[in-house]
Amino acid sequence: MDFFMVRRHTISVFVGDESGMINRIAGVFARRGYNIESLAVGLNEDRALFTIVVSGTDKVLRQVMEQLQKLVNVLKVEDLSREPQVERELMLIKVHADPKHHAELKWLVDIFRAKIVDISEHSVTIEVTGDPGKMAAVQRNFSKFGIKEIARTGKIALRREKMGASAPFWRYSAASYPDLEGKTPVNALVGAKNMNPVAKNDSPVGGDVYPIEPSEGFTVNQVLDAHWGVLDDEDVSGLRSHTLSMLVNDSPGVLNIVTGVFARRGYNIQSLAVGHSEVEGLSRLTTVVPGTDETIGKLVQQLYKLVELHEVRDITHLPFAERELMLIKIAVNAAARRDVLDIASIFRAKAVDVSDHTITLELTGDLDKMVALQRLLEPYGICEVARTGRIALIRESGVDSKYLRGYSYPL
Repeated sequence: MDFFMVRRHTISVFVGDESGMINRIAGVFARRGYNIESLAVGLNEDRALFTIVVSGTDKVLRQVMEQLQKLVNVLKVEDLSREPQVERELMLIKVHADPKHHAELKWLVDIFRAKIVDISEHSVTIEVTGDPGKMAAVQRNFSKFGIKEIARTGKIALRREKMGASAPFWRYSAASYPDLEGKTPVNALVGAKNMNPVAKNDSPVGGDVYPIEPSEGFTVNQVLDAHWGVLDDEDVSGLRSHTLSMLVNDSPGVLNIVTGVFARRGYNIQSLAVGHSEVEGLSRLTTVVPGTDETIGKLVQQLYKLVELHEVRDITHLPFAERELMLIKIAVNAAARRDVLDIASIFRAKAVDVSDHTITLELTGDLDKMVALQRLLEPYGICEVARTGRIALIRESGVDSKYLRGYSYPL
């Protein structure tokens, strides 16, 4: 009977990224009438990790996964729903806040271990991470103040490691892990096409999620790059990364329609996050797209022609609070664990899962913060990285931190 019961599934899809891949994956679900409840994409120049939440029967979801596996450049598809997993999502919530309610708001923020990221005379913007149940509780408790806006990422998830199991990483520093020297990484990738070893020998090498690509005489990093593509500053041609915030209907096929506009015009999406909005039946889609002010203006006009789209704003030139969420799994032994936790505390990252051979950390912040932590942890051996796209809300306070960085502080 369980085979025919409708349940919520968390699907992880790892792909060799190319133009239009988001549109093609969304199309597989749209053609079968599935409504994607949430979507988080960690994108790089040549690969991407999708975490998709949908509801359906085990039988039909298995068929959808088989169809996804047939797509060109899809390297691995997993249903994490039945596995012990660390699941997190990120939410920015803007609420009305009269001065007389500030004390109660601060009390609720502390209870949910949230953070205040912007405050003005009549509103407060709060950042909170947790599982979907915590997100629902936060919305329910803050609704009495009046919710103005919500931006949510989709859920991301990493498998919890079992005690005594082998570390699911594809490379490591033997100098840092003398007890692992001479061992071969296990859990070879199932379903990867034309899998070749990165090492010089012909023995297969695999990872838990990240595939081993063909070797061409140099080492290829199988983990999502720390930094790719985002242009904070405008170049001489006027090209820069633009942050678009959209309100769309929460119905099957909408994501496929919206991403189709980008794909047909050759736009390269650098970041994408989709989650429920403050309005019942609507979702907020936040995306980062490179372009000039003129080309992005034309893109916005094309998006407004979509029936399913209610609002689109280019908030690039406005002061806004931006956040991303990352789960990162590092291979550690007893000797290295303290060092990794010390680095995590500097970045205010949380340890959310620990085994005898790995630590999984949760980190929120802007892209530069993600980059810095990932680069510091690379020498220890990174097993897996799951990242959301960027979410953003306009700062009601009007404070533009990027603008203020251009001025020196008085001594």
